[in-house]
Amino acid sequence: MSRPIVAAFALGLALTACAGRDTSSAPASSTSTAVAAITTTTALAPTEPAPTPSTTSPIETTTTRDERSGVAPPDWLGTRLLPLREGEDNAIAQPTPVELLDRQLWTTDVLPSPPDDTFVSVMITPPPDDVVARSTWRDECPVPLSELAYAQVSFFGFDGRFHTGEFITGIDHVEGLIAVFAELHAMRFPIEEMAVTTQEAVDAHPTGDSNNTSTFVCRPAVNSGSWSRHAWGGAIDINPFHNPYLKGDLVIPELAMAYLERGDERVGMVTPAIVDLFAQMGWSWGGNWNSAKDWMHFSDTGG
Repeated sequence: MSRPIVAAFALGLALTACAGRDTSSAPASSTSTAVAAITTTTALAPTEPAPTPSTTSPIETTTTRDERSGVAPPDWLGTRLLPLREGEDNAIAQPTPVELLDRQLWTTDVLPSPPDDTFVSVMITPPPDDVVARSTWRDECPVPLSELAYAQVSFFGFDGRFHTGEFITGIDHVEGLIAVFAELHAMRFPIEEMAVTTQEAVDAHPTGDSNNTSTFVCRPAVNSGSWSRHAWGGAIDINPFHNPYLKGDLVIPELAMAYLERGDERVGMVTPAIVDLFAQMGWSWGGNWNSAKDWMHFSDTGG
C-alpha cells in the first residue's frame, strides 16, 4: 500500500497536519467550495498534536455527568434481538420504546475529543491499514482503496459536548463532506455517533436501535443484488434512527417507527437546510424518493 498523504483542511481557522446497514437503491457530484484552504505537508505543525487515526476502546473524559444535556443510553440498547422478516436479514418493525421517542442520547467517545468548540478535521488517503482492517472493505468491493479517503471531523453531540467522528468516503467527495460537517458543526446540529462501519456491525442480528452516521459500507442495497452507493464511497446516512428508511412495512432501524411522522420535528432530524448543504456538493436526498423514503440517506447519484 502506498504511503498515506494527510491533508488538514482550514475551515475558518488555520490548521495544518500531516502524514449499517445500507438502504440505497438506485443520478453527479461536485466539491463544495466551503473549504477555505487545503494544505498537504510532510510534517506536523509544531502546535498541533498528531491525529490518532483509530481507537476502538471508549475514551475516558473529565467532564462530569451534570454538565451534559440529553440522557444516558438505556442499558438495553443494542442487546434486544428482533424477529426477522421472512426470507430477509431485516427485522419486523416494532413500536418505538418510550426512551427513544425523542432520542437525545450521550455519545460514547472512541476517539479523543477536540480541545474546544473549534471545528477541526484531518484527511488521510488512502485509508490507513488499521482503519481498513476494521472496515468492510475487501478485494471484492467495487472501489479500490486508492480511490478512498479516511477523515476525522469534529461534531456536536446531543449531550452538548464536542466529539471526534470518523468516516471513509470516495476521494473525490472527502473535501465536500468535510465542508458539510463544518457547517453542521457551526449549526450545532447534533450527531449521536460517527464511526467507521465494521463487518461485525453489518453481520449482526438487528436490534433496531442503531444510530451511526456512516459513509462507506461494502454491501448491496437493501433487498438487492446490486452494490449500493455506500459500497462505492458515494453516500452517507445521517442519524439513521432519527431519519429512518421506509418502504411498505419495512422500517430501518426497526424501532424508529416514531420518526416516520416527519411533521413532528425533533432534534436530530434532517431539515431542508441540511438537504441544501448536500445539494451544494451535488448530492441528493433519499427523502425525495417516490417508491421508498430514505430520510437518512444522501448520495452522489441519487441512489
